[in-house]
Amino acid sequence: MSEVERENVIVLTDEDGGEHEFEVLEVLEVEQKTYAILQPTDTQDDEAIILRVEKDDNGDEVLVNIEDDDEWDRVAEMYDTLLFEELDQE
Repeated sequence: MSEVERENVIVLTDEDGGEHEFEVLEVLEVEQKTYAILQPTDTQDDEAIILRVEKDDNGDEVLVNIEDDDEWDRVAEMYDTLLFEELDQE
């Protein structure tokens, strides 16, 4: 997936060439890997997706799907913890 950044909104291009806008909710590090928490801008749904940030052959950052359920669960748990901490501080 490729991306084009505009403040907190990025546009991801899927395998079929379709473009989709996402708001970047959070970027966090878990076990020395970086992840982006994204929410589609074209829906009222609160569902977010998690993608891992990696470097391609040119050294550019790209977002990739997380294939491992355990890895996804660890990142989701860390994000939930951050959300609850933010709510407690308000």
